[in-house]
Amino acid sequence: MKILVCISNVPDTTTKVRFVDDYKKLDITGIQWVINPWDELSLTRALELKEDPSNNIQTVTVAHVGLVSAEPTIRKALAIGADDAIRINAEPSDSFFVAAQLAQVLNTESYDLILCGIESSDFNGSSVGGMLAEFLGYPSVSSVSGVKVENGQFFINREIDGGKEIVSITTPAVAIVQKGIAKEPRIAAMRGIMMARTKPLKVLEPTAMESLTEVVGYEMPKPRAACKFVDSENPRQLIELLQNEAKII
Repeated sequence: MKILVCISNVPDTTTKVRFVDDYKKLDITGIQWVINPWDELSLTRALELKEDPSNNIQTVTVAHVGLVSAEPTIRKALAIGADDAIRINAEPSDSFFVAAQLAQVLNTESYDLILCGIESSDFNGSSVGGMLAEFLGYPSVSSVSGVKVENGQFFINREIDGGKEIVSITTPAVAIVQKGIAKEPRIAAMRGIMMARTKPLKVLEPTAMESLTEVVGYEMPKPRAACKFVDSENPRQLIELLQNEAKII
């Protein structure tokens, strides 16, 4: 069996966000790019499954839609343990476009389980996994918090209102993963970093596909109000502020 993990290239969460071109484009100067956290956890779980010989997982592949600037992030995924990688050479303009490009790869390559993070930490669209399943005509499972293999079949843990459920799936299928799929993301060791340099990274040209959305502009959040300090001997002032300004009591 083979697993494909779809990964996004996102700014580190500590990045100070700036915009250019009259707030129409992200300023990428000085940004440190990383694997999207949900995708990184998906990759970690896929590698854990592969390491158990009884699961019969032959390969774990990562796929990304992006330009050559994303290759350091892809190489990091290879250093963590992925066997090979695919990069579709296109600017990831929106979720529909990304899902369509990934679907073209999967129409020519056969994988048993496709793992997608529930969302990316930059746009938080939560759309690619579901769209990809629709493009392919595959069954999909959302809110996935666990994956295991028993007797050659995948079993999925899902978080639902008031509890959890376990479902078995027929493959090929798409699993849309949230936190909990793995305890901690795997960190690349020096040996993995050295091996990643020679692992195959296939670059494919995109298929013709129009984006369905257009970025009109970005807007920075309003600055937080100044913090007010209240003397501990003056509870009346605190109550007035909570009633009249914060309006929470």
